[in-house]
Amino acid sequence: MHIHILGICGTFMGSMAVLAKELGHHVTGSDANVYPPMSTQLQAQGIELTQGYDPAQLDPAPDLVVIGNAMSRGNPAVEYVLNKGLPYVSGPQWLADHVLQNRWVLAVAGTHGKTTTSSMLAWVLEHAGMTPGFLIGGVPQNFSVSARLGDTPFFVIEADEYDSAFFDKRSKFVHYRPRTAILNNLEFDHADIFPDLPAIERQFHHLVRTIPSEGLVIHPTTEPALQRVIEMGCWTPVQTTGAGGQWQVKLLSEDGSKFEVMFEGVAQGVVEWDMTGQHNVANALATLAAARHVGVVPSMGIAALSAFKSVKRRMEKVAEVRGITIYDDFAHHPTAIATTLDGLRKKIGDAPLIAIIEPRSNSMKLGAHRDGLPESVVDADQVIWYAPASLGWDLAGTAALCTVPSIVSDSLEGIIERVKSQAQPGTHVVIMSNGGFGGLHGKLAQALQ
Repeated sequence: MHIHILGICGTFMGSMAVLAKELGHHVTGSDANVYPPMSTQLQAQGIELTQGYDPAQLDPAPDLVVIGNAMSRGNPAVEYVLNKGLPYVSGPQWLADHVLQNRWVLAVAGTHGKTTTSSMLAWVLEHAGMTPGFLIGGVPQNFSVSARLGDTPFFVIEADEYDSAFFDKRSKFVHYRPRTAILNNLEFDHADIFPDLPAIERQFHHLVRTIPSEGLVIHPTTEPALQRVIEMGCWTPVQTTGAGGQWQVKLLSEDGSKFEVMFEGVAQGVVEWDMTGQHNVANALATLAAARHVGVVPSMGIAALSAFKSVKRRMEKVAEVRGITIYDDFAHHPTAIATTLDGLRKKIGDAPLIAIIEPRSNSMKLGAHRDGLPESVVDADQVIWYAPASLGWDLAGTAALCTVPSIVSDSLEGIIERVKSQAQPGTHVVIMSNGGFGGLHGKLAQALQ
């Protein structure tokens, strides 16, 4: 079958393409912006990519068009599909029908940490010899791909609350029917499609409604929004993590790189790993709870986590030039920015830390998170904010509220010059964006040579 995917370079759609190819389909696709890591992964898989949405790519007609949620009415390829009556489906629906049927689905939902936690969980199951299938919105470094079918019943999926398609406004995760569900955390996000936090809580409750009574829901004790979701009605056993929960930790290092795991008051072992930050400790606890639900004893899960290598673009060290370390990070919400910088600060001590931030997500572009940004960067020594011409709000006003030195730049060249003038050997530079950021990582490394 020939499947053509519109919006193929999104992390979800690109991963779905890999699964369709593995099932034996002829897969092609197009996107407005073809950039790594998804573009390189797709090309390595032999999937043919077209830049842009010219309807010519749909002639001869594919057997099925999978339409990504970034596509809207008015898009030339979408209009062609509708006018010609070509068969079409959303990505989550296709996945539910062709991959997730008869699988034990382990879903990881939440505002932050979905990609990292689903990567941890897939790795823990892999380490235990369970060769799970998975679909992850990033490329885990313990695997070289973001998705695979796997040959056991177990399938780990990053379960996103974003909508499914222009014709299906339900959250993607409503399609997945998990048996084991991690609800990591819940804050307001996706201001382009959700009016407020209660609207997102309702979608999370739709997910909870689909989990069988023989399944398991895992969530931290520290999230009032998730508590409200559970109180709307839950028909499934629940395990909690964190303070007062069944799963707890005893930190053995301040930066979170070493900690002891406790389950129901009994010590299970010590995780010692390359990750930092309280958020990753919390992700690890939820992972161990979910893995135990499918039969992985905590000691085995702990051994796997100690060999976990994180995910591309999650505090990924991309270069070290003349003693200056450059990291690539996906953080695009004030909470994620704050926890990431806090973890790095605890790891590097008093070393100089420069944060470069592109407000690129839809919520960021709408200014939905602007009030939380000044507080999110307190662990940096200085911040460079990137303001593209299309940003519809006053980033300079937000930068002025920061308690650490902050400047706004409207060009990559300006950012590079600023870093060159400030960075000394021993400086750590974190570049935060949920897009390609114009290749800034490589350009900055080159300029620092």
